[in-house]
Formats: sequence, structure tokens, C-alpha cells
Amino acid sequence: MTAIRTLADQPVRKAGGLGVHSLDHVHFSVPDLADAEHFYGSFGLEARHENGRLGLYTAGRRQHWGTLSEGPRKALRHISFGVFEDDFARFKGRLESMHIERRDAPRGFESNGIWISDQDGTAIEIRVAEKTSPDSKPPSSGPASIPGIANAPSRSGAPLIRPQRLAHILLFVRDVPATLKFYGEVLGLKLSDRSGDAIGFMHAIHGSDHHVIAFLKSSAPGLHHLSWDAGSVQAIGLGAMQMAAKGYSAGWGLGRHVLGSNYFHYIRDPWGSYSEYACDIDYIPADVDWKAGDHPAEDSFYVWGPDPPSDFAVNHEAA
Repeated sequence: MTAIRTLADQPVRKAGGLGVHSLDHVHFSVPDLADAEHFYGSFGLEARHENGRLGLYTAGRRQHWGTLSEGPRKALRHISFGVFEDDFARFKGRLESMHIERRDAPRGFESNGIWISDQDGTAIEIRVAEKTSPDSKPPSSGPASIPGIANAPSRSGAPLIRPQRLAHILLFVRDVPATLKFYGEVLGLKLSDRSGDAIGFMHAIHGSDHHVIAFLKSSAPGLHHLSWDAGSVQAIGLGAMQMAAKGYSAGWGLGRHVLGSNYFHYIRDPWGSYSEYACDIDYIPADVDWKAGDHPAEDSFYVWGPDPPSDFAVNHEAA
């Protein structure tokens, strides 16, 4: 069993609570790993070839955020969540008491975790892992405006944007209420906000962003986007320019969401899904009982920004 290591000297814990503490990583297939390497490398991630797959990392972090394998089409394969070491046996007991059927780890993946399926058949791993959800609200790393000097960098001197961490994922699911119930009862995630049966957002109980995972109604399961913490609005804007220079100009932004409050710019990937540069999302501490709201559609999407692409909510995996 891997010993738990946290980002702080003492892990943040919800007193008496049993729940996953972090989104650990996600695995999906794409038709061409070379296309994926170019896209994610341009985005500012480290894309490493590992055992015939592509691993996604952020600069300066050992954390493995994603695995891409090559397949006939883009498709979500599995999601991994991290738990504290002393909670692992308690999770086994919860699954047994709920009569949740266990499944084998996907072929070719070594794991000492517990594997189950959600209500759409998507594989989920529960594993002992480092807590990667922040223990407090991360400060914006944008440069302060200092009186008496020119504060903007030169265009030629703009830095390469490298996201800091995988913040959350948005999945397509067939039934949002059933999904919220499953991830709440089984994984211990809590509802942050929702908009009827169309979309729902969930946070981890031991201190996390407003959402580590969200669910959007569709006819089939799939991956809508990966959201990466860029650290500041300045970095989001530079990231958008960085991607446009590499040929990835399609997307949506700059804007600000309502639920979660984060600033965003989405870049469309070669398979019709997105990677999001984001910053300044709402934070829910472990000792705060967040009051979840059910919001009308017009107050659940974005406060300001350009109109989204017409197919922004289309699940291209459904075909």
C-alpha cells in the first residue's frame, strides 16, 4: 500500500466524514496519440510516453493527471479518485454494505485500488493517493499593478503558460440526478450546485474547489472537458494566445462562470471536447457546510463572455 503524502504538513480532514479527497486522474482514448501530444504540449502540459500510452503532467509536479491510450475514437475509459490511507478499509466496508459490485482493473493497468462502475458503466478507481485538492483557496498569481511603472509585459517577452494542476472534469451522463446520488452515496462527494436535471456540480468533503467533478445530461456517457488551473486571468489570456499561435483558435472565452465563479477560456481539442484554462474558482473548506442551490438555466452558465459555440454541449462520443 502506498503511504499517503499530502501537499501540506497536516492533511485537511472533514471531522468524521468518509469521502474521497481528490480527483486523482482520468483515462480516455483518442484516435491519434501524436495529435494528443501536440495539443497538450502546446497547452503547456508535459506529455510523456509511458508503456504505449501518453501521460499528462504539469510542470514541477510528480502527480500524474491523465492517461491517453490510442483507440478507434475518443472515449472516456476510467476515473480515479484519491482517499486517505486510513479511510481505505472504511470504503471497502461501505461498498460491501451497499452491495456495490467490484470489477477488475482495466487491462494493462496495475492498481492496488478498488474498482467499481458508476450507473453509466464508467470504471471508477478508489485508491490511496496524495491529496491534490488544495487545502485552502489558492491565491491568484497574477501580477499586481504597481503605480508609476508600465505593468504589462512585452508581447515578445510573454511567458509560456504552464497550468498548475488538473482542477476538475465535466462528464456527460444519461441521468444527472441518479449520477449525483451515486457519487454522493458511494464516493462521499457533496452537491455544490445544480440546474434542475441538466447539470450538477460536486465537491470533495475534505476541502476542495467548488467542484472536482460535474455532470451534464446527454444520451451517452463521455468526457466534455478537463479544467486546468492557470493561476490568473493574465495566464488565461496568454494561454489562449499561445494555443492560437499553435493552430488551436477554436473554443470559447474569455468569460466568467456563475456556478463556481471561475474565469475561463476553453480550447477545443482535435476530438470535439475541450481543455479549459481557469482560475479563481470558489473554494469550500472542510469545516464549511456549503448550501447547494438549484438555479434556473439563465443563472447557471456564465455571467459574461462571448456566446458559446453552437455545439458546446454536444457529446461527440455519443455517435
